[in-house]
Parts: sequence; C-alpha cells; structure tokens
Amino acid sequence: MSGEGKLAVVTGGSTGIGREIVLRLAEAGWNVAIAYLGEKVEADEVAGRVTALGRKALAVACDVGIRSEVLSFYDEAVSTFGRAPDLLVNNAGVQTWAPLLDLAEEDWDRVVRTNLKGCFLNTQRAAQLMIEHGQPGTIVNIGSACNRVPFPRLVDYTASKGGIEQFTKVAAVELGPHRIRVNCVAPGAIELERTRREAPDYGETWARVTPLGRVGQPGDVAGVVLFLASDAAGFVTGQTLFVDGGAFTVPNWPYDLNA
Repeated sequence: MSGEGKLAVVTGGSTGIGREIVLRLAEAGWNVAIAYLGEKVEADEVAGRVTALGRKALAVACDVGIRSEVLSFYDEAVSTFGRAPDLLVNNAGVQTWAPLLDLAEEDWDRVVRTNLKGCFLNTQRAAQLMIEHGQPGTIVNIGSACNRVPFPRLVDYTASKGGIEQFTKVAAVELGPHRIRVNCVAPGAIELERTRREAPDYGETWARVTPLGRVGQPGDVAGVVLFLASDAAGFVTGQTLFVDGGAFTVPNWPYDLNA
C-alpha cells in the first residue's frame, strides 16, 4: 500500500475522518495536499504531523463547492509538488439537522453544494490533471450509510450522499479508459470529537445496535481508503464499500437475532 513519492489530495482533511486519512496516507509514504474550510491552526497542525513523518504537505483554505477556489487549489498543489494528484479523496462534507417540512432552502443549497457539487468539481479537475500528465489515478468518494437507508431529519445530507454514490458509478465508467478508478467508501456511525460533543453516549448507543459490538473509529474508514488507493484494489472500480460494522445490514426483524 506504499504511496512513496505520490501525491494525494484530501478535501476536508484538517479534522475528523479526513485528518485520519491524511495521517494514514502520510505513514504509507504519500505526500498530501489538504483542502480545508475550518480553522487554519487545525490544518497547520495536520500538515506539521505529515512533515514530521518525512512527507511533504500543503494545506490550503478552499471552499470545495466554488469552482474558482477549486481550480486555484489544484494549481497550487501541482506547482508545489510538481505532479498531478495520484489520489483524490473527496471527504469534505457538511450536514444540517432539520425535518423535511422545516428545512431551509439555504441549508439545502449549502449541503448539496458542498457535498455533491464539491465532489463533482474536485473529481473533474483532478481527473483532468491526471489525464493531462499521463498518470493513472484513483478517486475515493466518502459517502455514508444513508446511501443504504434514509436518515430522518437529514434529508439534504441523505440526498447529497445518495447522489455521490451514483456519481461514483458514472465517473468510474467514463474515467476507466483513462486508467482512473473511482470508488465510494460509506461510513456508518463513527465516533469523532464532533459526535461525542453532540451525544456523550454516542459510542455506547451505536455499539448496542452494531453486530461487531462497537462504534466505528476514523481509522476504520482510513484503512479502507488506503486499500482502495493501493494496487491490491487495482481491478476495483465503481463500487461502494460500507464501513459500518454491519449496523445498517441488520434487518427490521421481530425475533432476537442472538437466540
């Protein structure tokens, strides 16, 4: 799974799952360009940890849903590293909690623009550069367990992530002849700083309904991203791999599954 000398782009790479993906890639030898839209201090801290591992890092503030910012980000990445991306991880995402009947239009627009349009803009530009530079490449889109089941009060988020899964399939078909693989990783319940703040019992709650008996961790997702980025997945494209411990495979079943 070595990425020695290769360049990975990770959007939303300064916190949460994105941060773990960045660090795991760096440990595997990848140089990393990070697009972020949070606190600069967080992005700089992650970039510093990448360089401490002996890899090159670039952290750029970039709204992934705005084309001009995306183009500027890739221009800087190519100039800094001297090559097109070998890997793109479309991880940036936002969500709003609201019932369908109360959801504000501006929240719908922000979520779909960031999650779905951002995935499109970054995939398009990264793929263009891969082709222009004559490089094969890999794109991994971060979906969600709501690709499989609807999440109440997350209608905009569910719609955007469902769109990402179908976008993944189309992109895989169109980019395959250019030696670019495109896959989707769909995390279930993952324990993060944010989820612990929102629900202190988050881990225990989800462990009770997960067949593997625990809540997911960022490393569970990062490990699958590394697999899909590696030669071990060289004949895998257009697929969605769920990382949910089986939680969203459990049927609505009236009997005790352990009986």
